[in-house]
Amino acid sequence: MLSLRQSARAAIRAAPRATRLTALRFQSTEAAPATEAPAAPVDPKIATIVDSISKLTLLETASLITELKSKLNIPDISFPAAGAAPAAPAAVEEEAVAEEKPEEKTIFSIKLESFDAKSKPKIIKEVKGLLDLSLVESKKFVEAAPKVLKENVAKEDADKIKATLEALGAKVSLE
Repeated sequence: MLSLRQSARAAIRAAPRATRLTALRFQSTEAAPATEAPAAPVDPKIATIVDSISKLTLLETASLITELKSKLNIPDISFPAAGAAPAAPAAVEEEAVAEEKPEEKTIFSIKLESFDAKSKPKIIKEVKGLLDLSLVESKKFVEAAPKVLKENVAKEDADKIKATLEALGAKVSLE
């Protein structure tokens, strides 16, 4: 029984000359025969380099690339997803604007500093709702003031909570 390769070779030998050029190459490292003449003459130095590189293995090619990158100071570039527009000019403008403005804080910790004795029950009830604590735990929490009520809260939410608690008679700070 002939192997697939042997049967393919036998078929190629038996085929007319015109169809031999379209035969498949099975696991070959040699270049396919050129069907057209090169468009422009290539410098012999370049041709030698291309021949040398084409004989390299995959690992040797990877080490060649890293060596060339280090020798020529070429940074690693991450390519954008297909269809994405390049954003280099916009990034430069954003960096210039960012340098001029100081960064605004967007994440806060809400700290209960103190409260009026008359408004203690209302504040306990509000803390109970905010932190999903039991009534006893909320009471202990409020009585332990000054204490951080919530951490990593967005600016809008922090302002709402602060306004609510201050309306009830508590002194609240955002950190």
